[in-house]
Amino acid sequence: MATQVFRRTEIKYIITENQFDKLMDLIEPYLKKDKYFKGTNMSIYFDDENRYLAIHSLEKPLYKEKIRLRSYGVPTLNDTVFLEIKKKFKGVGSKRRIPVVLKDFYNYEKTGKLETNNENIKQELDECFGRYNLKPTMFLAYDRTSYCDKDDPTFRVTFDRNVRSRNDELKLEKGDHGKKFFEHGEIVMEVKSVRAYPFYFVRALSKLKIYPASFSKYGRVTEKVIYQNHALSRKSRSEQHENVVK
Repeated sequence: MATQVFRRTEIKYIITENQFDKLMDLIEPYLKKDKYFKGTNMSIYFDDENRYLAIHSLEKPLYKEKIRLRSYGVPTLNDTVFLEIKKKFKGVGSKRRIPVVLKDFYNYEKTGKLETNNENIKQELDECFGRYNLKPTMFLAYDRTSYCDKDDPTFRVTFDRNVRSRNDELKLEKGDHGKKFFEHGEIVMEVKSVRAYPFYFVRALSKLKIYPASFSKYGRVTEKVIYQNHALSRKSRSEQHENVVK
């Protein structure tokens, strides 16, 4: 059975390819490739019409939550995906999810009915969909490589490249294409741990002057989209004003 509940600290860093190369020179001897070493993570995020969950996450609250449908690679309607609720309280994250066949999820959206072996998580998801009147709002994907400590598999380091999104075709089976978020190929490094960082990792971060960065993929992409939409709206109003003056 796939793991359905995760709890750990998750800290993100934004690094360049050059920093990645130097970091791996220092830490790779202590790491091994994770069981799911390389792949494309794809998600449909759900929010209300005002993008409350995304905007709230950018305000750095003590508590926040996100709801998404996740797949690893492009699924078919008959493939299993994961319906997740991700929460963070005082920096400690928990992820609760249930596996679901994609076509059954679409039926759940219409009827609210879903057969699952974890009714508690389903009830929690039901409550979130009802409380926020959730709808699909964004597709987001990235290409991930994953490592874990050779002696402590609970210490994991992931590197996400080519973060991309789209606001149409909000279905996982439509493919993993989207508009790139970073202009210069930055990498999102995420460190997941249930204990303190091992000394070799702390030493490497210090030597390379790599510091944590508050970065929610869904929140930041939403922020960028809102900013661009406002900029286009201002430009349109300005052009309309100039035409009136002429």
